Amino acid sequence: MVSGSAVALAAILGGSLGIWIAMTPFRGRRLLINVLNTMMGLPPVVVGLVVYLWLSRRGPLGALHLLFTPGAMILAQTILASPIVAALTVSALLSVDPKIRDKAISLGATERQAAWVVVREARFALMAAVIAGFGRVNGEVGAVMMVGGNIAGYTRVMTTTIVLVTSQGRFELAIALGLVLIGLAFLINLLLQLLQGEGG
Repeated sequence: MVSGSAVALAAILGGSLGIWIAMTPFRGRRLLINVLNTMMGLPPVVVGLVVYLWLSRRGPLGALHLLFTPGAMILAQTILASPIVAALTVSALLSVDPKIRDKAISLGATERQAAWVVVREARFALMAAVIAGFGRVNGEVGAVMMVGGNIAGYTRVMTTTIVLVTSQGRFELAIALGLVLIGLAFLINLLLQLLQGEGG
């Protein structure tokens, strides 16, 4: 649920940002794209540290009391996944032939309708951007452990459980959980591929 919520938020936030950057020519766009590309490699422990400081009692968001809750974990994972979705969305939309947008406008489409045509044209690449965002958060452990606290029955997720049982020497269980995690990732990717097929 944590990773799914984070990916959904990243798809909305990162996707919207990516569409806006790709569709809106402005000064400094290239610099902003470079910043996004750099943020694709954000170290999870750094994100965890920043979110921890924000949500700690003396932090700017401390009044929300989100630290060591699933909400904090979702926030950290959303920060990790959003730049990936945004950067890949920009790349996908800029790779669409500009003639498609020009043709839509020449046929009477408004700017918004022409933008939608471009988005539809790049839909498979946009789906891949979301899959990449999911891949980023699915195996993430550093940030969620820092801001979630790995509390049994509350903020413990599969990756943090694997870390815990490994530290206890229960390697068989750790490997089994790892295989389950990989299996879940495979099933979700398969589902998205099926959706892509239906869309084509």
